[in-house]
Amino acid sequence: MKRIGALLLVAAIGVTACSAGRARPDRMSGPASYESPSGIAGPAGPGLYRLSQAEVSPEENVASALDDPTAKGLPKPLVDPKRIIDGGPPPDGIPALAEATFARANAIDWLIPEEPVLSLTLNGETRAYPVQILIFHEIVNDTVGGVPVAVTYCPLCNSAIAYDRRVAGRVVTFGTSGKLLYSNLVMYDRQTRSLWPQLAGQAVAGVLTGVRLTAYPVQTVAWQDWLADNPRAWVLSNQTGYDRDYGLNPYSGYDKANSQPFDLDGPADPGLPPKTRVVAFPGPEPIAITLDALTARHVIPLHIADRDVVAWALPGLRSALDTPDLEAGRTIAASGAFDPHWHGQLLHFIAQGTQFVDAETGSHWTVLGRAVAGPARGARLQPILYFDTFWFAWAAYQPHTRIVR
Repeated sequence: MKRIGALLLVAAIGVTACSAGRARPDRMSGPASYESPSGIAGPAGPGLYRLSQAEVSPEENVASALDDPTAKGLPKPLVDPKRIIDGGPPPDGIPALAEATFARANAIDWLIPEEPVLSLTLNGETRAYPVQILIFHEIVNDTVGGVPVAVTYCPLCNSAIAYDRRVAGRVVTFGTSGKLLYSNLVMYDRQTRSLWPQLAGQAVAGVLTGVRLTAYPVQTVAWQDWLADNPRAWVLSNQTGYDRDYGLNPYSGYDKANSQPFDLDGPADPGLPPKTRVVAFPGPEPIAITLDALTARHVIPLHIADRDVVAWALPGLRSALDTPDLEAGRTIAASGAFDPHWHGQLLHFIAQGTQFVDAETGSHWTVLGRAVAGPARGARLQPILYFDTFWFAWAAYQPHTRIVR
């Protein structure tokens, strides 16, 4: 079976005439260099800009795990290569973005208030990546706060995370391999053609086998909430150079808790229905909270690996994987996870309307962890690495997870 059927692959994901044949802008050579945050490389149309990007390393003349994970000269793969299956499209059939265009948040008029966007903050710079675009491209190679990153989203697992593209002395760019491991997006780097499952954050085959990526937390929140916090920040534009029906969901009906995942390669973990949404924390003793439980309680304090964490949820977000039209998706909740300390003081939170209020200072905090009223106004809580994803996917990679129901 191919990914969500041939109609999805041909009509929704296949490269179109406007992109076929053009030179890949992310294939560059030379030493790595880093631009200052928010540097503008140049205009790209009315209200659109190309932002400064880190220079990437040249492609290497090495054996390609993309062609054969067991090719002569490559390290032994970390997983059975037979488990890395064909997901339908060929390599780059789902085209990752590089040198994308951006617009200021207050100039965006094509997102509805409840629509999901991915929020990433690095070195004081925040950007938004609308899920309606990522659902068709899955990877954006970008540079945020001077850090070269890959912002990734796997629709089959509903998982979003950002990774540092500085890898083993290189600055790499990532593309989609067209392959899946436990139904999860398998990326490849264009420099060595090593294979990187998104939820693993580690090369499982190729020259870089065993190398781990540095991960940065990404929040999936409603556009209206992100815009209120970041009215002048940069937002990934829908002017991508590709002809896609942005705003439509090619995975219609996929977001049903009891429905079967696509090509999981074995039964789903029985601990929860396969597509139960969970807020999951990696580590030696991984923990997962069901999004329903977090939404019902609003705020859940945790102690993970000797560290205080607060997880919270704010209803009002549309599911991008429910109905064919994203605007009509069912209402779920956005989540967040943060270090609950401010000026060395441990804060305890309760939900109040669309904000979270700490008992110690009475300050009001948004779902994105920014204080908008009270003594802490202007402060931001430090985000904690977590994954907002489907249970089946998390359990496949973290089978010993403790579930907080």
